Amino acid sequence: MKLLMLGGTEFVGRAITEDALKRGWEVTVFHRGRHEAPPGVDSLHGDRTEPGGLDALAEGEWDLVVDTWGGAPVAVRDTARLLHGRVGHYTYISSRSVYAYPSPPGLGEDAPVVEGSPDAEAVDYAQDKRGGELAALAAFGEEHALLVRAGLILGPYENVGRLPWWLGRAARGGAMLAPGPRELRLQYIDVRDLARWTLDAARDGRGGAYNLASPLGHATMGTFLESVAAVTGGGAELRWTAPGVIEDAGLEPWTELPVWLPEGELHDYMFGGDVSKALAAGLVCRPIEETVADTWSWLQGIGGVAPQRPDRPAKGISAEREAALLA
Repeated sequence: MKLLMLGGTEFVGRAITEDALKRGWEVTVFHRGRHEAPPGVDSLHGDRTEPGGLDALAEGEWDLVVDTWGGAPVAVRDTARLLHGRVGHYTYISSRSVYAYPSPPGLGEDAPVVEGSPDAEAVDYAQDKRGGELAALAAFGEEHALLVRAGLILGPYENVGRLPWWLGRAARGGAMLAPGPRELRLQYIDVRDLARWTLDAARDGRGGAYNLASPLGHATMGTFLESVAAVTGGGAELRWTAPGVIEDAGLEPWTELPVWLPEGELHDYMFGGDVSKALAAGLVCRPIEETVADTWSWLQGIGGVAPQRPDRPAKGISAEREAALLA
């Protein structure tokens, strides 16, 4: 197979690129040149936000294209139009954020979505992703456009700062705030499981939208944080803390305490997707212990400091705020 990877140097794009290379596929990576592409690919450079930024894609044919773009939908629109007729199948890595908020748990791919336009400039993350979906569908049709609506993504190469922050915190040891309850259920996807399923589905010609995340309860806050503490050496002492105590202290879920959301409307929205369609289409999710251990190994291999996307705020509670709450 000949794959054109649009953005294949960081996190999701890199995991997909490496999976394709392991399959023996011929991979071309189109990127801005800010990060080194994996060895074994052909690199094309361009900035989709600049005039003439797609010139490097003016020629060439591929079996599949995978697009991870998360900004202005017009970039997806222009790319999909340019590639139409020279690519057999278009995959757009979208997000479960396209669903209208709030929504009860258990909704599938036919749940209401936010408004979006393929002709829009950047609005916000949810509308941008929905606009990107519409752009891919407009150019390739549902039969040849796969929309991967990913949930929370964890694993090696993470540049958002969720799992890497917890690993770094646990590695420092001592009493560590563990937001409870311990049995709180999580829903996420390991980036490598996302990569494998995406390439299988694209190769098989699947089209339309798929929620891509583990079944709810595949992991809990307990299995997640206990794995983090164990893999970093066991020096961290988990102090399970009730949601009410955390709320009274004014701590922010998801940002100051990455991954964690207390039970309620937002938890149902973020961690309550129906993923039966993807499971029926071959999705297999590895254990949280493997995701945590492999991310820790990757972090150690790059000196212990994870890259941070400049368009995303840094995650994690300060040592001072954590100590004050534990005291």
